Amino acid sequence: MKLVIITPMEVEQVKVLDALSKINNLNHNYEVVVAGIGRESMAKAIMNLPHHDIAILMGFAAIVGKQNDLPSYLGFGKPVEITHSSLYGYQVDIFENGAPVIAEPKTKLPSLASLTSDKFVRTTDLAEQTIINMEDYTFMFLKKPKDFIVRIISDFLPHETEIDFFEEIKGINFIEAIKLIDESI
Repeated sequence: MKLVIITPMEVEQVKVLDALSKINNLNHNYEVVVAGIGRESMAKAIMNLPHHDIAILMGFAAIVGKQNDLPSYLGFGKPVEITHSSLYGYQVDIFENGAPVIAEPKTKLPSLASLTSDKFVRTTDLAEQTIINMEDYTFMFLKKPKDFIVRIISDFLPHETEIDFFEEIKGINFIEAIKLIDESI
C-alpha cells in the first residue's frame, strides 16, 4: 500500500524521513508531504495530495497535564492516535466552535481527543489528556475513512516555564510511531 504522511512542519518531515530510513523491511511505501501550519494549509495540502491508499497526519502536539501526573504512555515523545477532534477558533469578530468529529481507531496507539485552535492555547480549563494543535479538525473533516492522525507529544500545558519548542523537540524521534503504523495497517 502507498501511505502519504502529512506533516505541518518541515522539522516533522525530517523526523519522519529519518525514522523511515532506520526501519528495515517496511510493509508499505511511504511519501512525506509538508502541509504547513494551520487549518487553511492543511485543507490545501489534502486537496493536492499525490495518489495514495491511506493518508496520515503526523506531527508534534501539546497535551494538557503535567508530565509527572500523566501515565507513562502519554510521556514526552510518545505517539498517540487522535480519534475525536473539536474546534475552537477566534478571528477578529468571528468565533467558531465546531461540533466534535469522531473516528474509529486505526492503530494500537492510545486514542485521545484533540482541540484545534487558530491561536496558541494558554487556558488551563481543558480536560487533562487533551491534545492541542492547529490542524486536526480540518483533517478529520476532509479525510477518507481509512485516513487517521498520529500526534507526538512534545510539551505539556500549561507550561510552568517558558520553553524553546525547537530545542525541546531535538531529542524526539518518530521511530516508535512509524513502526506501529507500519505494523497496524
